[in-house]
Amino acid sequence: MKFHKKLLLFILPAFVIYSGFMLIPLILSMRVSFYEFSGIGDMTFIGLDNFRRLLLEEPYSVRFFNAVGNTFEFFAYTMVFQNVTALLLALALTRGLKFTGFFRTVIFIPVTLSLLMIGFVWTLMLNPNIGVINEVLTMIGLENLTRAWLGSETWALPVVTMVNAWQYTGLMVMLFVAGIQGIPEERYEAARIDGARGWAMFRHITLPPLYPIIGIVTIMTYMGVFNQFDLVYAMVGSTGGPRYSVDVLGTFFYRTAFGGSGGQMPQMGLGAAIATMTFLFIAVAVCFFLYLSHLRAKGDR
Repeated sequence: MKFHKKLLLFILPAFVIYSGFMLIPLILSMRVSFYEFSGIGDMTFIGLDNFRRLLLEEPYSVRFFNAVGNTFEFFAYTMVFQNVTALLLALALTRGLKFTGFFRTVIFIPVTLSLLMIGFVWTLMLNPNIGVINEVLTMIGLENLTRAWLGSETWALPVVTMVNAWQYTGLMVMLFVAGIQGIPEERYEAARIDGARGWAMFRHITLPPLYPIIGIVTIMTYMGVFNQFDLVYAMVGSTGGPRYSVDVLGTFFYRTAFGGSGGQMPQMGLGAAIATMTFLFIAVAVCFFLYLSHLRAKGDR
């Protein structure tokens, strides 16, 4: 009984803080999604009409499904650009190379920088007229590859995703390094005695203990992408780039809830519906990832 009281006293302050800053605002946001509200004046209850407009009524449904598709595409690119690269770098940094500490620091530095500052600097670098990216391509004889990176419907989303990956790869590297360093050296020695090398060593010795880390990294990436706004806004604006090609759920929510260019009026209720749908996308996917992790852990026993 005393243990349960101590546990309650330990958890209660954290729960109060979490409720005040996360749970209560989330519930209030969901409540607003059932109302028509411009941010000024009274709210009018309209039930599920905001969700109907969002899913069935143009132009909202077109913009919503476009933003959902771009967000999932952002996630897919990030898993490749960021997390596969992070795993390869982690493998390299745990091989006993010289200056490992220096390389870890250099890789981690972008994580500490402001998203808005990163977006501004990379926008300058990608500028088709004065940007260093096109200048370097021209200097090495690849001028046919130069283009208006952020002005292209084809390239804008992958480029923004790569910039986002450039910032957060260092964090994922640290997680993978911690996981790799936790694997007993005896396993590698036994595998070498059995003749395992290269890919076989990675597949059977290194990779299985990293599955929980991969699960955590996947969940962190998914949640980060579905909450993405700052970098996209800094690099291509609230409209999501050329012809909404980089319009993700975060920018679509901002533009709808607070009003956008062209005199668009704020629609807080519809914006709250977008936020609620985003929460559902995150909650369902995270539960699914955790379920897969549970099945794998159960199978390993």
